[in-house]
Amino acid sequence: MNKAALSSTDLSADPVSDIDFYIPATGPAKPRRTLKHDDTFVVMDSHGDIGASGGGVDGLFYKDTRFLSRFELLLNGMHPLLLDSNVRDDNSVFTVDLTNPDIYFEQQLVLPKDTLHIVRTLFLWRATAYQRLGISNHGDQPVSMRLSLVFANDFADIFEVRGIRRERRGTLKTQVADQAVVLNYTGLDGRGRRTALRFDPAPADLASGVASYVLDLKPRERQSIFVAVNCDNAPEITSIPFFKGMIAASRERKAASRKCTTVETANALFNQVLCRSAADLNMLTTETPDGRYPYAGIPWYSTTFGRDGILTAIEMLWCDPGIARGVLRRLAAHQAKDFDPLSDAEPGKILHEMRAGEMAALREVPFGLYYGSVDSTPLFVMLAGLYFERTGDEETMAELWPHIEAALAWIDGPGDPDRDGFVEYHRQTEQGLSNQGWKDSHDAIFHADGELARGPIALVEVQGYVYMAKQLAGRMARRLGLAGRADELDAQAKELAARFDTAFWCPEIATYALALDGQKQQCKVRTSNAGQVLFTGIAPRERALAVAASLMRPSFFSGWGIRTVSREERRYNPMSYHNGSVWPHDNAMIALGFARFGLRAPIERVFRGLFESATYMDGYRMPELFCGFQRGRGRGPTLYPVACSPQAWAATTPFALLQASLGLWFNPPENQIRLINPRLPSFLDEVILRNLRLGQSSVDLAIGRRGDEVALQVLRRTGEITVAAIHT
Repeated sequence: MNKAALSSTDLSADPVSDIDFYIPATGPAKPRRTLKHDDTFVVMDSHGDIGASGGGVDGLFYKDTRFLSRFELLLNGMHPLLLDSNVRDDNSVFTVDLTNPDIYFEQQLVLPKDTLHIVRTLFLWRATAYQRLGISNHGDQPVSMRLSLVFANDFADIFEVRGIRRERRGTLKTQVADQAVVLNYTGLDGRGRRTALRFDPAPADLASGVASYVLDLKPRERQSIFVAVNCDNAPEITSIPFFKGMIAASRERKAASRKCTTVETANALFNQVLCRSAADLNMLTTETPDGRYPYAGIPWYSTTFGRDGILTAIEMLWCDPGIARGVLRRLAAHQAKDFDPLSDAEPGKILHEMRAGEMAALREVPFGLYYGSVDSTPLFVMLAGLYFERTGDEETMAELWPHIEAALAWIDGPGDPDRDGFVEYHRQTEQGLSNQGWKDSHDAIFHADGELARGPIALVEVQGYVYMAKQLAGRMARRLGLAGRADELDAQAKELAARFDTAFWCPEIATYALALDGQKQQCKVRTSNAGQVLFTGIAPRERALAVAASLMRPSFFSGWGIRTVSREERRYNPMSYHNGSVWPHDNAMIALGFARFGLRAPIERVFRGLFESATYMDGYRMPELFCGFQRGRGRGPTLYPVACSPQAWAATTPFALLQASLGLWFNPPENQIRLINPRLPSFLDEVILRNLRLGQSSVDLAIGRRGDEVALQVLRRTGEITVAAIHT
């Protein structure tokens, strides 16, 4: 991600710098609702309006451009009253129930409130927002009034919406026909973009910014109005197949999740959290030319992010390895081949971020294809190895091997510019991100006295990623018959582990340093980064136990989760983006690390804290992050105002925590699934996994809690597959 920490800032500064990625936190607003389908998403208020109330980032967006900035429903010039609104459980349809306010004419009440019922139904499909207004007269008298739909667009780039100010913009033009309005924009990049709105039936009046209907409804009479808003590239809309489109969109969603393992538990609240997470991840996952890819989050990150996609795939690998296959293929297709300082690109490097908007095309921002993350490349190799160990998919491994070798060459070459054996980062231009790990706020990497670290910077968790990547790549090389290459990679991993422990361990704080700065000085700061090291296996057991003990102390563990930075540190701030907040995905990675060392009690504490935090969230949705304040009796966690919600790697958190608890491990050569030291948290008495797949076989499992032990039952088995619970 590339969101800078919140601060008091002048956003009219130079075109691009870290500070330009500050996201303004505005005042109170109506709750926002979101829908997404592939490259299109919409942010609305609780009434279903766009741009009618302040405090939100409203709009219909397509490929990093806003295609509708206002869409507002009025009755006789007044806003309807909200009865209720909700997004369907699978995130497919937004429904709003509205009614009329008291309407007066010449100081006389001519229409009492609650006479009209308006059902507003909206869904997205194939770059089009479909909307139906169903209006019913529940009164005993005829009703005549004007219903207006007010609309507008600015074709703002997503970075403009986030706060960057541009001195020049393209030109706007509007075309009006009997039933349609086309809003056209010619950008400074020479590309034309358009928003086409079509109304059915034809409005009584249609102009460049408003469509008006005269409603004449008899008692109990109903009327429907359909609107389709198309973004950019679809052919002219000759009709509005609202119900046909809704059915087709539903079929697409069901087909996409057909091979995924489903989870059901004895805890109804946890089932709600799981269902929300699964629906969010399914919504964020997008069909791309290279396969299905989980876009990072809404509203700011609805695009391909390398790190986010990889970590999302890792956390979902046990139940849906197809996500990993799509991520690997897309990132391989866009792997850097040349040096480009503006994009922080170097041969073999894996993508950080991809953007398709006007500002990226003009290089007003460097993120068209941007490679400024130090960890995406080793994480790519890690994911390839973990995917192969999960699936045994030799065909995909052989297809990816040249890309894996190119990534390894970057790790040993440009990724280690001073050849000290550690992968480091330093942006090549002032337009790039100054911090290029997952904590990429400008103030996220610092020394114990609070001074910001100067690069090149070697992050602690990145060295662990490199270690695990080389171990897994060695195993893949051996399967490909490349014994010499396998031995070389094994030796490199072993040597790295020895150098890592010497360079990064800080006995005075009983954990690993956050980073080494450009002078090879340790950033002796207690952070959650050390926890992610455990997942990679680079830490010796005694170090892992010390790190785990540190992370579970009150200075780190808030009661809801592990903070990014300990309360003991100079820059700790529970309201910051990276310096004291709680990130669910970070906690999930740490829990998977705990599982590697058999640390069941800490897993349960983290699992319980995050589950209980989700029960306080709107719709049981796990957000990108929340504040790190200590848990108080009888109150929920404090939300972070501009966190992405939904967000992909947050949505995977409950599934990753369940994997950590059960100790799930897959052995394709022997067609075996193992549960290593399995344990269920006290709030889960039973878990049922359906369609848990390995190769062409699948199994349904029931896991029941018996105190600190579990009982395992196979409910269904297809093909040759064995399941075993192993206690070490």
